[in-house]
Amino acid sequence: MKPIDTVRKIYRDFAAGDAAAILATFADDIEFRLAENHPYRGAGGAWFGKQEIAQRFLAVAGPEWEGWTMNVAQTVEAADAVVVEGRYTGLYKPTRRRLDVQVCHVWRFRSDSVASFHQYVDTAALRRVMQRDGETLSGSAHRSD
Repeated sequence: MKPIDTVRKIYRDFAAGDAAAILATFADDIEFRLAENHPYRGAGGAWFGKQEIAQRFLAVAGPEWEGWTMNVAQTVEAADAVVVEGRYTGLYKPTRRRLDVQVCHVWRFRSDSVASFHQYVDTAALRRVMQRDGETLSGSAHRSD
């Protein structure tokens, strides 16, 4: 499978809530970096390894979103990387607010596995959707590091 096909599969699997299928595409030592100030990221930097990503991101984010989709606008392919521009859309269940935000992903590959994922997203817009009434999202909506 070509890297672009793997990325498309990951987006479909995330929309379907299939964490196991997503993790199967990742290298054991994957680096997974959400955008700075992302509510799920907390004060730390990248997460490393499938277990950390499963526990700190997939298990937390997956159940909170309804109809989450990555709408791909453009892709740029290189020998061992794929850059994807698009929009996240979906409903954040805790606030019942809809998300429609610009995003860019950089996927790097080693052999047939995803070696790293870097996300760039409008975190201010994301925080507005995720912020519960009377709550301040500082660092992380869910966990502190």
